[in-house]
Amino acid sequence: MIDPGKMRHRITFKQFNGERDEYGDPLDHDESNWKDVATVWASIDPISGREFYEAGQSQSEVTHKIRCRYRPGLKNEMRIYYKSRRFYIVSIIDWEERHESLLIMAKELVE
Repeated sequence: MIDPGKMRHRITFKQFNGERDEYGDPLDHDESNWKDVATVWASIDPISGREFYEAGQSQSEVTHKIRCRYRPGLKNEMRIYYKSRRFYIVSIIDWEERHESLLIMAKELVE
């Protein structure tokens, strides 16, 4: 179970609803193509240097762990927005398979 006091970030999950290129990748240069799916309370934790090192090459893109209450329908193709920051979702884990909380491994989009 998540400590509710740690969920102090108001994040928004967004789904791409715009045009795609010939490979099926989103043409995401226009932010108006991303539509809100859900806004929830969450905790955002940067991955420490040790965790980053232990993750190895397979997870080297993960920069943050985001925890929130369980919500069905979330997908890896979505993005997470927090204030002026954006995160790509690398994986969504139903923590302990109890449908109580989600652990989202994410990569911060840096421009």
